[in-house]
Amino acid sequence: MSINSPSRGLRKAWLGLVTMTATIAVTRAFRLLPAARRTIMLPITNGAGARSSPSAAGALCRNKILSSMIMRSSSSASPIARYMSQTSSSITLTDEQTAELEIKIKDKGEVIRSMKEQGKSKDELAPHISELLSLKALLSASSAKKRGGGVEEVVQKQKQQQQLSKREVEDAESDYITPRSENYSKWYNDIIRVCSLAETSQVRGCMVIKPWGMSIWDRIRTDLDARIQEHGAENAYFPLLIPKSFLSKEAEHVDGFAKECAVVTHHRLTMSGDGKGLIADPEAELEDPLIIRPTSETMIWSMFKKWIVSHRDLPLKVNQWANVMRWEMRTRPFLRTSEFLWQEGHTAHATADGAIADSKDMLHQYADMCEKLLAIPVIKGAKSPSERFAGALETFTIEALMQNGWALQSGTSHFLGQSFGKAFDVTFQDADGKQQDVWGTSWGVSTRLIGALIMTHSDDAGLVLPPRVAPIQVVVVPIPPKKNDEDGKVALDNALGKLVADLRGAGLKVKVDDRDYVRNGAKYFEWERKGVPLRIELGPRDVNDGVCIFKYRVGSEGKESVSLDDASARAAKGLDDLQEFLLDSAKERLAAGINMMATYEQMRDALEKDEASDYDGPGLYLVPWKCDAANEEKIKEECKATIRCYPTDVNEAGMARGKKCFYSGEDATHMALFGRAF
Repeated sequence: MSINSPSRGLRKAWLGLVTMTATIAVTRAFRLLPAARRTIMLPITNGAGARSSPSAAGALCRNKILSSMIMRSSSSASPIARYMSQTSSSITLTDEQTAELEIKIKDKGEVIRSMKEQGKSKDELAPHISELLSLKALLSASSAKKRGGGVEEVVQKQKQQQQLSKREVEDAESDYITPRSENYSKWYNDIIRVCSLAETSQVRGCMVIKPWGMSIWDRIRTDLDARIQEHGAENAYFPLLIPKSFLSKEAEHVDGFAKECAVVTHHRLTMSGDGKGLIADPEAELEDPLIIRPTSETMIWSMFKKWIVSHRDLPLKVNQWANVMRWEMRTRPFLRTSEFLWQEGHTAHATADGAIADSKDMLHQYADMCEKLLAIPVIKGAKSPSERFAGALETFTIEALMQNGWALQSGTSHFLGQSFGKAFDVTFQDADGKQQDVWGTSWGVSTRLIGALIMTHSDDAGLVLPPRVAPIQVVVVPIPPKKNDEDGKVALDNALGKLVADLRGAGLKVKVDDRDYVRNGAKYFEWERKGVPLRIELGPRDVNDGVCIFKYRVGSEGKESVSLDDASARAAKGLDDLQEFLLDSAKERLAAGINMMATYEQMRDALEKDEASDYDGPGLYLVPWKCDAANEEKIKEECKATIRCYPTDVNEAGMARGKKCFYSGEDATHMALFGRAF
């Protein structure tokens, strides 16, 4: 390492390594020193200026470091801060040494992740985490010096890194889940992180859906795709890029999405004039910029114009599973991200009645899927004019209630009227030979259903998955016999094989966790966190007794001894009971979370200070309402509440008749469901 004063440089390098862990015992520091010296080779000189061997250099410097650390240990200021205040020189690494240090940081991070997967305790992880943070501190100090930063900048960076490091230990490097009652929003983020559902990416506002999260989406997709095909729609795929001119054809539609669009303006990159980087080639600018699809109505209706000629071509129903991009300033994993996965269905009809019936039928499918697959009860209804999809004459929605009392729009279906048909000149010849404009719908759900799933069922111990949507319904943990017990091993293997075959024969999704490098307790902890509905333990003693041990994630206290002969039938029945238990619990929460006939002042006072982080909030408000966009906006400004929907059941029953609007005092036109929403 090239440093200004070699002997002083070693001391500074070492102090850099311990910057973030200044309170670590001196004995631990000496234990870490040789590893650091082996990884980052330091040219050392003795007092006379001659180069010494590594061992001689180590002997020369250790006493100096020890005395330096002991002298500084009683001071409240950090060693690195005090040392840097005494000298204008700082740590400087060459590019090669920086690369080597970055590799060591990456390797140490992998070691920590591996140890966590093996169920190592926090005490076992602590020294490794400390070393990782120390290495990062050294890299940070060197980077500041290279940028020309002075002593003050380096010290400030060290303080910032120290604060960040504390959060990293508590969050990124921790399995801790914040209790819902303490901070509901943080609890939600902790569940996603700890249960390996998703994480942030290097692209602003976009997430990486990890295998466990993606497997849940796959289950949703499989169930819903069968429903969509039963509905009469066929899967297709349309381009990701949409000409800007297409989006401009439907004025209300473009107004609704203009601020969320990501735009492609060039088709090629080139090297900048100074040769220091890539720029968009000025000669490759597109005449008609391309929009990364925020939704596909415009692209699909441009194709409908080619496909629809006669009334015999109707109804035409297509669906696509795709990703979309809607630029978001504030994001929440699964609930609101710039890019997300969804399905979008688009249909064309000869009559308005046919289109309205189609949109309502698909909404019913969404609601049925939420209840039967996800165990999430929903409220079906129509959006107010202010909340409708851009370009729609009517938007139908399903709204779910989360545990903190906020609503989550979980699926929508839109009656588009003839606007898109006219915008793209889509007509058909009717049975009398006359040209008619077509009527349209669109409908979709997205990965925000995973967010709904988390916030409906999960608890402070981790994710809770209804059995029908769980990627793994049963995890079997075999407990091996003693090493020399060959007969016991054979008996266990035979019993395990039969048990797994019986469970799979009953139609259950089963995983055997036979990892021999992970303690049983760590396995139990991991699968409980991930929400697997049923864990079955099987050990030598159980095999001798002809039983296995059941432990459900929720809904049943304690463990249960079950005959191996009855295990598959009992598991299937138990999982059905668990699915019903979760749905019933959510229905009770929904019923309790709707406030009936409150005054506006009561709702305002309850909601104006209600935040997403508050657990068990006021809930939703079903009130008589006169449809008025201006008053709706005033309420939104006063207490942040929005109309989630006009619930179908109570409005069809005429519940609003004879009632006065809870805000204006005028005759009510609807029963409206107000509340805060994600």
